[in-house]
Amino acid sequence: MYDLAFAQNDTAGMAQHAAKLKALPRLGHQIINMEGDTAAYSGHLIDARELSRRAMDNAQRAGEKDAPAVYSGTSGLREAWFGNTGEARRRGSLALKLSSGRDLQYFVALTFAYARDDARAKALADDLDKRFPEDTIVQFNYLPTVRGKLALNKGDVSGAIQSLGAAAPYELGATRTTDLDWTAMFPVFVRGEAYLAARQGSQAAAEFQKILDHRGLVLNQPIGALAHLGLGRAYVLQSDIPKAKAAYLDFLTLWQDADPDIPVLQQAKAEYAKLQ
Repeated sequence: MYDLAFAQNDTAGMAQHAAKLKALPRLGHQIINMEGDTAAYSGHLIDARELSRRAMDNAQRAGEKDAPAVYSGTSGLREAWFGNTGEARRRGSLALKLSSGRDLQYFVALTFAYARDDARAKALADDLDKRFPEDTIVQFNYLPTVRGKLALNKGDVSGAIQSLGAAAPYELGATRTTDLDWTAMFPVFVRGEAYLAARQGSQAAAEFQKILDHRGLVLNQPIGALAHLGLGRAYVLQSDIPKAKAAYLDFLTLWQDADPDIPVLQQAKAEYAKLQ
């Protein structure tokens, strides 16, 4: 119900459902973490960090083992996407000390890939491959995403696109072994970045638009907000400045009250200024 309220832009409904859930032992820390994701979706990173910290503390007091690790891992990935690579690595490393779960290991591997800690990202990906050779979401979602990003880090754009091709039949899927929906469409986002790197604007635009068209899947994940920025960059490559301005403005409007020191926001503002 909280997710549904978010999808309907019903802030009052979100607050109402969150208040009910916080009183429940198992769901209390989960909803606090979801509120952190919602805060980050609008660029309120300071608030998001505090909510993630509270969610971790509450989960640990409840005796949960994996939940605190997952909260640290996803918040680290969020930091990486927003450009705070040092904080991303710190949170990813902390998560690995708490758990070695399959999904957590993927979050941290992708975090390290975005934070340019390629050796650790590759080691985690290789371990996932070894441990889960017949696991569908590992082989056709997690590994293509991490390896695609690692290929991009090396400047191997064609290799990245080829790796991500394996995810195409499964990229709308998410793991159900955790209560998070933090896996759907990550391959799409990285593929969009790969097409940007290849300067293939129309293909990049199609990937980012796919994310925006599936808002009910991505919900309050960071890529739901960052897809607007990716779309703007794709339109720039197509020399479609009016559409580029509109996409950038969609992102900047969503983040109009965001913390001003977030690197990706500063970069977006600089890019938008050049279009004026």
